[in-house]
Order: sequence, then structure tokens, then C-alpha cells
Amino acid sequence: MGLTDTLAARFDVEEHDSDVRTELVAGLTTFLAMSYIIVVNPFILAEAIQIPGYEFFEVVQMIAIATILSSALATLVMALYANRPFGLAPGLGLNAFFAFTVVLGLGIPWQTALAAVFVEGVLFMLLTAVGARKYVIQLFPEPVKRSVGAGIGLFLLFIGFQELQIVVPDDATLVTLGGIFGNPWAILGLLGLTFTFGLWARGVTGSIVIGILTTAAVGWGLTLGGVFERGVITPETLPSAQYDISPLAGAFVEGFTEIEPLTFVLVVFTFFFVDFFDTAGTLIGVSQFGDFLDEDGDLPEMEKPLMADAVGTTAGAMLGTSTVTTYIESSTGVEEGGRTGLTALVVALLFVGSLAVIPVVAAIPEYASFIALIVVGVMMLQGLVEVDWSDPAWAVSAGLTVTVMPFAYSIADGLAAGIIAYPLIKLAIGEYDDVALGQYVIAALLVVYYVLQTRGVIL
Repeated sequence: MGLTDTLAARFDVEEHDSDVRTELVAGLTTFLAMSYIIVVNPFILAEAIQIPGYEFFEVVQMIAIATILSSALATLVMALYANRPFGLAPGLGLNAFFAFTVVLGLGIPWQTALAAVFVEGVLFMLLTAVGARKYVIQLFPEPVKRSVGAGIGLFLLFIGFQELQIVVPDDATLVTLGGIFGNPWAILGLLGLTFTFGLWARGVTGSIVIGILTTAAVGWGLTLGGVFERGVITPETLPSAQYDISPLAGAFVEGFTEIEPLTFVLVVFTFFFVDFFDTAGTLIGVSQFGDFLDEDGDLPEMEKPLMADAVGTTAGAMLGTSTVTTYIESSTGVEEGGRTGLTALVVALLFVGSLAVIPVVAAIPEYASFIALIVVGVMMLQGLVEVDWSDPAWAVSAGLTVTVMPFAYSIADGLAAGIIAYPLIKLAIGEYDDVALGQYVIAALLVVYYVLQTRGVIL
């Protein structure tokens, strides 16, 4: 039996109306669509993760390796255990929450933030193992679940605009439009963003990673051509290849020594909430493309891909990266005909192969990498169509969830606003019976937390 026959038999390719060649092409397509995370995740997390004795770009390379390894491991579990064509990697939005809200905003050490991700992953695994998914889902208001993706999208947009210096601080209005066309950094970022949106609109596979690399190449071309000096639109110096991640891997253990209980619980809760529902929503959404859903609209044996997600998150925290989740970009491979775990296996192997490009990651200017946040942020806004804006409880809860996230610079605060608002509006309109006891309890606990937190009693 040849390799092709062995792979076909191992992943039941023929039973899923596919063939090995189609699965291989689908895996390559999915990888190209999501590989931008290899560059983007390190630059986001490196804003918060500072390791004594190592420069910024050395830390970027460490996180890039952690990103690759956690993505490869999680996707491998998806391939061999769940036999589904889904790719996984550290999620955009949760990495921003990790860096900008938890570490830089709340002042929590990055090691403790990794500990929270680890706890969230273990909790996810336990709940998945005992089949408690449906009970957890019932605890959260439907409008919050439907709007959380769009809220994260707006949060990513806000961060991306700031990093590209399109939006800048202002004493009178807090933020304002920057001096874009007097700033080469912003000009290149805006041109790269326009180019990337054009590729995406035309349905080009890998549009985001092509946009990032092209923008970076233009920046280096202008620098090497003498138009700009080193350090203006390209890194001033480049470190040697950094493959030692021992200062990063295992750092979560140290994080358990500095925990403020209430804040830590809220951080874990937010990581878990977003990861759980983002993964469930992505799995259902991508499964629609592949006709994987049963007559009730559910994904059979959904606990297996959920377990792959949980294992990836736990391993990612141990390696030194934020929450791993299933990628909506997996739909590109499914559209190419990917139907089995062989597609995911190809994605995992390509992630491992990308370890060879680690030295290149540090050469990519930040404005090029942050293009991805704006493009993905716009994509995520489509979730707003799922909100019933004619229902007052839905409108208020979803509206606050979506808007508080960017305005408070926190996914956690947006979720809390939506969770608290839902039972209050239901009470106001006399539909209190529609709210589960658990929803009242969670809302009450969040109210207590924010009273204490905003009075400065806790972090």
C-alpha cells in the first residue's frame, strides 16, 4: 500500500467524498489564508511580554516559534483525533486582550496572564470531556454570543488604526485623525491596507499574508534605495536568528505566584467565554460550507474539535502564547474541497515547515503586520447581521457588547456590559422568565466586581 492509499485509509477520505490531492490542495489553501498569524501574533504579544536581557525583536522571534508550535500541535490533534479539516492558531482579539487589556491595562504580569490562559485551557478540556458544552452555552445571553465577534472586530480595528498611526491621541477629543500624509509610516500602512483589501475583495487566497509581505518589501526597497534611513520605516537593526524559547516556555508557572483572585477569575472567565463561543461559532460556520451539520444544525461529535482547541490553548500557554482557537479561514480550504483531517495534517506540517522563516519575522515592519488587524476586524463585523435589533433586550445587550469593547479598550468590559444589560432589560419589559437563574447570578457577580474594581478596591 502506497503513501496515498495509506493516507486515504487513515482519514476515510473516500467516505467523505474527497481524494488525497484535493485534501492536500485544501490544506495549502487554509495555511496560506491563516499564516499571517505567524507574523501578527508575535508583534502584538511582544508589546506586553518583556524578557530581561532580550531585545524586542528577539522576543518577537521567540513568540513566533511558540505561535508556530502551538498552532501545529493543535491542528495535529484536530487532524488525528477529530478528523476535521480545521486549522488552529492563537486567535486575533484574544491576543490583543492579553497584551493591551490584561498586561498593559490592568498591570498584570505577563506570566500571570499566561497562567490564566493555561487555567482556561484546562477548564475547557474538563468541560469538553464531561460533555458540559450545552450547559455552559445556556448560561450566556444569546445577543452577547451573537455580537461578541463584531465587538472584537471593532476592538481590532481600533488597535490597528492606532498602530498604523492613522488614529492618534488628542487632548480634546481623546482620539483624532493623524497627520497621515506627512508620516511615511502611516502612508505605507494605508497603501498596504488598500492593496490587501483589494486582494481580499477579489477572493485571492492568502490575501492578508501577501499584503503583509508586499508592504514590508516596499518598505525595505525604499530604505535600501536610500529614500529613507534605517529605523524610519524599517527596523534599525536585526537580531540573529533566535530559536531558544526557554525564557518564554514554562513562564506560566511563575505566574501562579502573583495572583489577585477576583481579577484573575475575571480574566480566566473572559478568555474562556470568548474562546468557547468563538470556537463553537467558527466550527458551525465553517461546517456549513462543508455540509458537515446534521438535520438539527449541529456538528456531530463536536466535542472532538473542541478538545483540539482546548489542548492547543493549554499547550500554547505552556509554550508562551495566548489562547489558541479554530480559524474561520479554515473555510477557504473547505471551499477547495477539504473534508477530512488530512487537510488539517497538511496545515500542521506547513506550520512546522515555517520554522525556517523565523529570521525573516523580525525584518517585517510593524505597520505591515498590523494591516491584518484592520482586515480581519472588518471581516468580523458581519456578525452584526445575526442580532435581532428589533428586540430591546437584544439591541441594548448586543449594542453595549460591541461598543464598550473598543471604547473601554477591553473585551472583558464589553462582555460584562452585555451580560449585565440583558437581564436588566428583560426585567424592565416584564420578560424576566426568559432569563435563566445562572444568567442573573453571573450578572450580579459582575456588578459586584465592577463596583469594587472602579472604586479601586481591587485591580
